[in-house]
Amino acid sequence: MDALRSQIVQWLHSVGLHVDAGTAQAVAEGAARVTQQLDMPGLLALAAALGWASGLRLYAVVFLVGGMGALGWLALPPGLAMLQHPVVLMASGFMLLVEFFADKLPWFDSAWDAVHAFIRVPAGALLAAGVFGADNAGMAVAAGLLGGTLSASALATKMTARAAANTSPEPFSNWGLSFFEDGLVLGVVWLATQHPLAFGIALVVALLLSALLLAVLFKFLRAVLRRVSSLFSASAKVA
Repeated sequence: MDALRSQIVQWLHSVGLHVDAGTAQAVAEGAARVTQQLDMPGLLALAAALGWASGLRLYAVVFLVGGMGALGWLALPPGLAMLQHPVVLMASGFMLLVEFFADKLPWFDSAWDAVHAFIRVPAGALLAAGVFGADNAGMAVAAGLLGGTLSASALATKMTARAAANTSPEPFSNWGLSFFEDGLVLGVVWLATQHPLAFGIALVVALLLSALLLAVLFKFLRAVLRRVSSLFSASAKVA
């Protein structure tokens, strides 16, 4: 406990924050209750969570996992140790705030997602591969493929749902989806690190719901396109 408290205090000092012994003790006690060494199911769950959640909120994932590692709440694998570096935490924390507000603006959120499609999917793959690192190259490659695929799946579902929500003139559905995604990322990271098997079940359910949602929204969007096309055809005949 003393070593953990000392580690927390040193890290806080490194980022310019100074706390008293009582505060450090309280943080250390909380960390001690949740700190764990990840076994194989835990590593697989973490890799899948990093990949999938990166498709929704890449910067939040980096900040959350790095912060958990820096505070001693989670024993990060060596391949992810850089996430707890103060510079990485400050950068990801800043981008987390930027993305939080950007994601609440109708239509701008879709543009933001489109640009970040080229960032989130590769980053999700790299984060998932980093769970196993270079010492286990085979598992790292497999995890990278899994992470990239899950990130792309989550991103596709998010972009499709947002495109449908943005067709409504009111912003409340967009805001609701955005806040739901914020909470979902927090829940995914917590569940994967604390209850890996439960996370695995939840992930399968989420993927099935994503596939259903994509199918429903695709049909909806196709119907809208048919109606627009018919209107233009009717206008052309009248002219």
